[in-house]
Amino acid sequence: MAKWVYLFKEGNATMKNLLGGKGANLAEMTNLGLPVPQGFTITTEACTQYYEDDQQINDEIMGQIMDAIVKMEEITGKKFGDTENPLLVSVRSGARASMPGMMDTILNLGLNEEVVDVIAAKSGNPRWAWDCYRRFIQMYSDVVMEVGKKYFEELIDKMKADRGVTQDVELTADDLKELANQFKAEYKEKLGQDFPTDPKEQLMGAIKAVFRSWDNPRANVYRRDNDIPYSWGTAVNVQMMAFGNMGETSGTGVAFTRNPATGEKKLMGEFLMNAQGEDVVAGVRTPQHIDQLKDVMPEVYDQFVEICHTLEDHYRDMQDMEFTIEDKHLYMLQTRNGKRTAAAALKIACDLVDEGMITEDKAVLMIDPRNLDSLLHPQFDANAVKAATPIARALAAAPGAASGKVVFTADDAKAWAEKGEKIVLVRLETSPEDIEGMKAAQGILTARGGMTSHAAVVARGMGTCCVSGCSDIVMDEENKVFKLGGKEYHEGDVISFDGTTGNIYDGALPTVDATIAGEFGRIMEWADKYRTMKVRTNADTPEDAKKARELGAEGIGLCRTEHMFFAGDRIDAFREMICADTLEEREAALAKILPVQQGDFEALYEALEGNPVTIRFLDPPLHEFVPTEEDDIKKLADAQGKTVERIKEIIDGLHEFNPMMGHRGLRLAVTYPEIAKMQTSAVIRAAINVKKAHPDWTIKPEIMIPLAGDKKELAYVKKFVVETADAEIAAAGSDMEYEVGTMIEIPRAALTADEIAKEAEFFCFGTNDLTQMTYGFSRDDAGKFLDAYYDAKIFESDPFSRLDQDGVGKLMKMAIELGKKTRPELHIGICGEHGGDPTSVEFCNTIGLDYVSCSPFRVPIAKLAAAQAALNSK
Repeated sequence: MAKWVYLFKEGNATMKNLLGGKGANLAEMTNLGLPVPQGFTITTEACTQYYEDDQQINDEIMGQIMDAIVKMEEITGKKFGDTENPLLVSVRSGARASMPGMMDTILNLGLNEEVVDVIAAKSGNPRWAWDCYRRFIQMYSDVVMEVGKKYFEELIDKMKADRGVTQDVELTADDLKELANQFKAEYKEKLGQDFPTDPKEQLMGAIKAVFRSWDNPRANVYRRDNDIPYSWGTAVNVQMMAFGNMGETSGTGVAFTRNPATGEKKLMGEFLMNAQGEDVVAGVRTPQHIDQLKDVMPEVYDQFVEICHTLEDHYRDMQDMEFTIEDKHLYMLQTRNGKRTAAAALKIACDLVDEGMITEDKAVLMIDPRNLDSLLHPQFDANAVKAATPIARALAAAPGAASGKVVFTADDAKAWAEKGEKIVLVRLETSPEDIEGMKAAQGILTARGGMTSHAAVVARGMGTCCVSGCSDIVMDEENKVFKLGGKEYHEGDVISFDGTTGNIYDGALPTVDATIAGEFGRIMEWADKYRTMKVRTNADTPEDAKKARELGAEGIGLCRTEHMFFAGDRIDAFREMICADTLEEREAALAKILPVQQGDFEALYEALEGNPVTIRFLDPPLHEFVPTEEDDIKKLADAQGKTVERIKEIIDGLHEFNPMMGHRGLRLAVTYPEIAKMQTSAVIRAAINVKKAHPDWTIKPEIMIPLAGDKKELAYVKKFVVETADAEIAAAGSDMEYEVGTMIEIPRAALTADEIAKEAEFFCFGTNDLTQMTYGFSRDDAGKFLDAYYDAKIFESDPFSRLDQDGVGKLMKMAIELGKKTRPELHIGICGEHGGDPTSVEFCNTIGLDYVSCSPFRVPIAKLAAAQAALNSK
């Protein structure tokens, strides 16, 4: 019989895949002898089984849960539904990868009116008893029965207004009892049945709700963004309640052993007296800083600090902890490796190495490469910041610079961003349902909440700038307006804010580029030490190439020459070439283009300082370059001495029914060899000139012919390339060496790679097109149906963002094996967008690629991912 349920004392930290992160760490804290309210964990495998059984808990799992309840009652000395010593529990999710705020929690489970009367009498604290009950009814109704929070919030707001108070804690026991009865009436009205009173019925409903929350929309979005497989499932933790809402001798809080925004080695956290855990992270009340706990309860503070040291020393990483104080007794409810900003991650990793806690390779492994993105984008210009006067200041929750048009809802944020607008999301407070809007925003500004609020935690995880708890904001969300700094801001007005300082500014502030230095530089040095795969960049301009070199690129893996044809007057010459009627006309137009192409290539070779440069010859169909405006068409007609009608005929003739599979790539060179000849001359002349200027540099051009699917077509085009290159080299009296290779982007090329390799001296996988052609999807149109695929669980991620290892990856492996059989020295890379995706980079390392190539700002991400792949492969 499979074991589906584990008491905390039966587990440990190594069982994370089975018990989830929270369950494994509760077990580990139990083993360390820390004050943990006891309970049991239902495994991630039980969650997977729940979905396999059509969202039912089968008898075997049910039986083990019931056995665990009996054991839990024995451990705690309390019983479910007992009128003498009732057991109340929390039911929480716990996936193996931390997903803060994405799944559901139910507190105070086990209450009914009879039990409330018992605990009210025994504790002498009826206010606490009824507060627990009204919270439980509200949470159970929302999470388990999906009634929705707003109905209950409206009742609370009405009660506070009637009583003339502003805070929940100001309501009396009688008020809360009345609220609980109102909540139960609301429950019955919405669902047509009474609120359940049997604790075991309540528990089974809660367990199912947590399993269900693994599949809720916000969890699915978070998993896609963080590469967490759906198949992992979530564990469920059932734990004896510790009550932070029993009065002023009780409280609850969240803390980090180091600052999750900056990495500073200093305890950082917040707590609320007379509160439960959700009050802190929801941002409904503004909490106190953890340092103030030493004044409120010095003995508890000292005990907590000691536990913090114990946990960080044990896990050898910054810890994120939840705790509750029940009548001056401290209980630890959770610990985990804390979410942190990219800047904090780098500092913490370096500090832990310097403190002798971890080794350099462990430091490389502990940083999420995706989070580096936030450090690679502009920050506010320091001079502009000095000159600007902040209109307000709040908590600097997640670093970075955010500037954009104000929107007030997650839906609006998503819609505006899809139209290309840069927006900032301004909210009273955020909730997990806002994740897609938070993702779309340049930054997030909230009126409520602290450093551990939902907005702050999620923003840090995303690498998105966040300023929280701006109490100066006077918010009117319903009418989409807020007041701040004496000004009224409406939807579409521009503001800026700094997630490093917490300063908020009117209007837009200019930004400056990021640089790699300090801890970032150290981590990159360590990454370079351990990785075995090179990292190149996709760059078409000297500016991009220089930026990529600054960020550590070791060559250009893809220069898309067609991007060079749009600048200046060269588009005119290119259009003349397209609309030529004779070879002579085409060659005359190409002669105008050759010197500017050569100049472009020289600038790229200079920027790369002797590192390899792969230049891809013309790839897109010609219709992409033709004019569409009447004035431009007339200008072209005049330049060529043709009528406007004739030019329009030529343009119409270039129309293709399926351009993705049309007259493009090497097919253009088969039809018009003169294009390939011109580009070859430009490449070789540029290389020879730069080599003369820098004789100590290694300059060996790599000419890449795109879209080959057959050995014979590649051989046909290669012949023109080689003849032209050899003639240029001979004319210059040079000994320049060069290589001619191809992009593997058609499935047939992968399937016949042994034949293709007879002509190609290198392969580069163009996985954008290879994915399109393998799936038969157009990447430009896939967005119309991918959401439906996610909802139906057909896909877990976008195959154009994360490499499809089962299909496209199989073709890649086949091409490598076949190609190297023919040409063992064949060097192979990848230059699709996947070259900067960490999961895809790891796969590329596994199948033996020599390099990955990605956009300049993703180079450090790819380098770190390559180092982690090399370390993990050992």
